[in-house]
Amino acid sequence: MDFNYIEALVARCKYNDEKAQEKLAAEFRPLIYNISKRTFIDGYNPHDIIQECYKSLFKSVSMYNLEKHRFVAYATNAINNNMGDLIKRIKNKKSTEGSNVLSLHADVEKEFLSQEISAGISLCERCDYEDLRLALKNLNEEEKQFIDFVFFKDYTVLDYANIKNMCYSTAIVKKKTILKKIFNNISKYYQTSQS
Repeated sequence: MDFNYIEALVARCKYNDEKAQEKLAAEFRPLIYNISKRTFIDGYNPHDIIQECYKSLFKSVSMYNLEKHRFVAYATNAINNNMGDLIKRIKNKKSTEGSNVLSLHADVEKEFLSQEISAGISLCERCDYEDLRLALKNLNEEEKQFIDFVFFKDYTVLDYANIKNMCYSTAIVKKKTILKKIFNNISKYYQTSQS
């Protein structure tokens, strides 16, 4: 990378020169692709990670002081730091939202705080848990192991793929197939209970 050329591009980018922005993006493309290959963020595909890197790059341009003459180091640190922050945010969000918050086992009702709930709500919740329990029972052993590993033991699909020595995309398809099977089983139980 020619540092003086990069500094000149950044100066032009500050004045919204689109050609300079495209050239700057092209100069940083190898670095951004390298970072995206080494980064896994649950819920983000590689293109999402690349876009986050470019967003960090152009935010660096807007915040950069042209008198410093160290843009490459500044932008590289900003991109790496923003990826680290994104990973931390997703990890913290994952632990406080979604399926990771619930502990679904035989005594799940005992873990909820005792509050007065109407009989209708209580009955609906009991039906939901019963439907989910029955839907999970209809899975084969390998599917049950997958659900337990990913949803109850808090591992990622990538961890599962590595342990089972399978391609990540195959593991994602397996996850979608199992979740669709669970959904179809619950729908079937719901339709049966309605008739």
